[in-house]
Amino acid sequence: MSVSEPFIRRPIATSLLGVALLIGGLLGYFSLPVSALPQVDFPTVQVTTQLPGASPDVVASLITAPLERQLGQIPSLTAMTSTSSLGVSQVSLQFDLNRDIDGATQDVQAAINAAAGILPKNLPYPPTYAKVNPADAAVMTLALTSTTVSLRSMSDLADTILAQRLAQISGVGRVSVLGGLKPAVRVQADLARLAAYGISMEDLRTAIAGANVSGPKGSLDGAQQAYTIAANDQIGAADAYKSIIVAYRNGSPVTIGDVAQIIDGLENNRTGAWYQGTPAVILDIQRQPGANVIDAVRGIRNEIPKLQRMIPAGVKLTVVSDRTETIRASVNDVQFTLLLSVGLVTLVVLLFLRSMRATIIAGVALPLSLITSFGVMYFAGFSLDNLSLMALTIGTGFVVDDAIVMIENIVRHMEEGESPMQAALSGASEIGFTVISLTMSLIAVFIPLLFMSGLVGRMFREFALTLTIAVVTSAVVSLTLTPMMCSRLLKHAGEERRVPGLATISGWIDRGAEAYHRSLLWVLQRQRATLVVTFLTIAATGVLYVIAPKGFLPLQDTAAITAVTEAGQDVSFAEMQARQSAAADAIKADPDVVGVVSVIGAGSVNPTTNVGRLVMTLKPRGERKAGVAEVIERLKQRVASIPGMTVYFQAVQDVQISTQASRSQYQYTLTATDAALLSEWAKKLVAELRDDPLFRDVSSEAQEGGLRAALDINRQRAGQLGVSIQAINDTLNDAFAQRQISTIYGQANQYRVVLEAMPVYQKDPSILSKLYVPGTGGAQVPISAVAELKRTTAPLVISHQAQFPSVALSFNLAPGASLGEAVNEIKVIETRIGMPGSIVGVFYGDAAEFSKSLSGQVWLILAALVTIYIVLGVLYESFIHPITILSTLPSAGVGAILALMLFGQDLSVIGLIGIILLMGIVKKNAIMMIDFALEAERARGMSSYDAIVQACLLRFRPIMMTTLAALFGALPLAVESGTGSELRFPLGISIIGGLLLSQLLTLYTTPVIYLALDRINRRFEKAVPPATPSPPLAGPAGETP
Repeated sequence: MSVSEPFIRRPIATSLLGVALLIGGLLGYFSLPVSALPQVDFPTVQVTTQLPGASPDVVASLITAPLERQLGQIPSLTAMTSTSSLGVSQVSLQFDLNRDIDGATQDVQAAINAAAGILPKNLPYPPTYAKVNPADAAVMTLALTSTTVSLRSMSDLADTILAQRLAQISGVGRVSVLGGLKPAVRVQADLARLAAYGISMEDLRTAIAGANVSGPKGSLDGAQQAYTIAANDQIGAADAYKSIIVAYRNGSPVTIGDVAQIIDGLENNRTGAWYQGTPAVILDIQRQPGANVIDAVRGIRNEIPKLQRMIPAGVKLTVVSDRTETIRASVNDVQFTLLLSVGLVTLVVLLFLRSMRATIIAGVALPLSLITSFGVMYFAGFSLDNLSLMALTIGTGFVVDDAIVMIENIVRHMEEGESPMQAALSGASEIGFTVISLTMSLIAVFIPLLFMSGLVGRMFREFALTLTIAVVTSAVVSLTLTPMMCSRLLKHAGEERRVPGLATISGWIDRGAEAYHRSLLWVLQRQRATLVVTFLTIAATGVLYVIAPKGFLPLQDTAAITAVTEAGQDVSFAEMQARQSAAADAIKADPDVVGVVSVIGAGSVNPTTNVGRLVMTLKPRGERKAGVAEVIERLKQRVASIPGMTVYFQAVQDVQISTQASRSQYQYTLTATDAALLSEWAKKLVAELRDDPLFRDVSSEAQEGGLRAALDINRQRAGQLGVSIQAINDTLNDAFAQRQISTIYGQANQYRVVLEAMPVYQKDPSILSKLYVPGTGGAQVPISAVAELKRTTAPLVISHQAQFPSVALSFNLAPGASLGEAVNEIKVIETRIGMPGSIVGVFYGDAAEFSKSLSGQVWLILAALVTIYIVLGVLYESFIHPITILSTLPSAGVGAILALMLFGQDLSVIGLIGIILLMGIVKKNAIMMIDFALEAERARGMSSYDAIVQACLLRFRPIMMTTLAALFGALPLAVESGTGSELRFPLGISIIGGLLLSQLLTLYTTPVIYLALDRINRRFEKAVPPATPSPPLAGPAGETP
């Protein structure tokens, strides 16, 4: 009894099982989360520490180094990078993919606690960490603008209410408030008046710190009543600070209002943000690594109406960008592509089987298999994303194959005069092993994909498993429901109503089969020449693989662009603001740009003061003719005329691997123990890369030309005058570092009192001569008396990788250049310029993952071949026949690579997946031929020649059906141009190109190779006689065992 017989004889039970599968699949479909790509991210944590006014080298030594020492000991840490810039230390930690991010953050907090004893005591805020990839684009950006409410009030609103509420949403990793930090009271000292009164900056700081305090005061508990004790020790209003007495001169009090201006301002007035040219407070919302972006944004969307009710009427809350809009559009497009593929594949079945009833049966099996897959995907924890839906789209060709083979074989038995029931029983019994063979060998193709390493391997694991689920489900449906429906629905040719027009098409197919018969006989007379063509195809596969341009992932059009603006390293904040505004205005004028956010100032977004950031939102892909690459080229031309400003554009991608934000897409990092030597050779390498035609937008993240006003303190002279180094340090900190000297405790937030010199004194280093420090007996000593001012240069940012000095280089590719060529060229250039071995260069981010995937590609293909061979050898109990089947694969590789090159596509990871899928499709043709040939030899005693010829003719129609089904399943991927089509196009092109060439060749090469290997096998059997059985051994007492 065959596997299918119980299901054929019990139609009601089989039908109900099909309905159960359908309901389960539909429930799974509506429960699956939606995302752009599988939720696989490196667990990443960023630690941020602020020390306002500290230079990069001070930040590096006082903050970054102690933190790195502790953080570098955390288990499963794969990468640690840091940047130390003006007042800010940022350490990015990337962990192994298997590390749980919540467990990693606990270790991070423990490391921060361990470093607390070494960190400076005057940090205004302790180090904070966020579960976020700092290089990842925000999933949503909000802007607060108003014509009536001040920026200070909006900053307070954003920091106190909005950021807190948004950060509570599941999946949100960090909410950054840009363009205005917390409100603060700013005390701006008049250095001239302080000198006239003989008052130091430290006197001013001490007076303010002592006047604004808050602490416990106790309580009174009498015989009958109890009281708590309170006092007006807090000063909340700026005007109230004016009356604080600093000192007495000539018997009269000198107040703060006499020597300083007190204003309501912000903690840091050297940052700014604009939306559409209007000053704004920007909220960048980033997701946690691994969180579902659709769910996170849905939570944010649900919270926004509540937030809008909390903000004043004059404040406008605008959604600037929403990454999920393009994600939803992309998923909708691929869902439509899937439906189109199902329709095209069903049409192929109708054309070849020439029966509406048979088409209905296949039309039930195909969607049922796909829908059932959704239920299994739900339990496997997958999502509806571009890759899983692409897998099912390609899977339409795979999934229908089993049904086609089953239906076609049953129809053939009916044409021989059997009843539908008998034809179903005998046909299913005959073809059952073939269906299982097809399924097992197809699963064997996907097994190597499950072992791809790195982030890309994790992503495509879901792709491979989704296809595997669909194929297994298809086999189950084809062995149960399909033969049962055939036994009940199919009728003989004369009993079924004919579909108009199909007779003509059927005639064409029959004439094609006859032409194939004649050409096959002609080819079999020239077997040596055919074998030569086969070997040439194998050689061509290797040659094309070597010369084909290789890439990582295609550039996506997500309707979002980020840009890094860079001015001279000595640029002031005011000048940077003017240049940034000019760039934003030029970009805003582009017809495809609907929104521009501009941010400048050193902080969490920009590492240095001469660097700014622009975020552009484009029209949806369907509303513009130009792709994102064309828009970027247009924008480059628009900003090229802005003097003193360089703008680096990047398209936002759904896959963000690097933890370092850079000016260009690909990163190459140099590290060494000697920072000076590293800087020298990094400059040489950048110069060479800029001269090389393969590279564009080459830049270095090193900023070593910043101006520095260095004080050379004469320690002996200072000692004679009673001036301590600490006093000089404190005075400079008070005057120029926006020093936070006191805290105002509000109802819902805490606000700082910031001490600084008046802005007029902060414009030129020569003003240092007017600064006084306390000396012997409280006398005020000018700094110029104990120190000499020297103007030098210094780095604006200090970068480390794994605690070593590093310089990150970034680059884009020239049009037509591939990442593989660029990777090789960098190594060639390093050798040519003689870079010392003490400087180590490694690719980072996308380029690093590309190098990993490139090194594993050959092994991945070999693993697929070996796995297929082993599975087929087990199924056929033969060493020879699997080779015949594998011989069909090189032609598919040649066709796929040629198609990719013809359409200007790199052999990317997507293209490689297409080639591996082709192995599963193409070998099916050989399996169907060889199955019937072997059966004919064994059961009917036919010769090898007659058996393979008959197999080719009998299987011509199902082979053409399955090939066209796979081709039409991939066709929508190749021709569709909607949102997200950049990922789908290489897959469709490679499969179509491989199918067309392999179909043309393997229909002829497979029988020739079958006969050649059969001859070799027979010669081997003749040369090695069968072993003669040994005589039985005599047992005890003369008995034979």
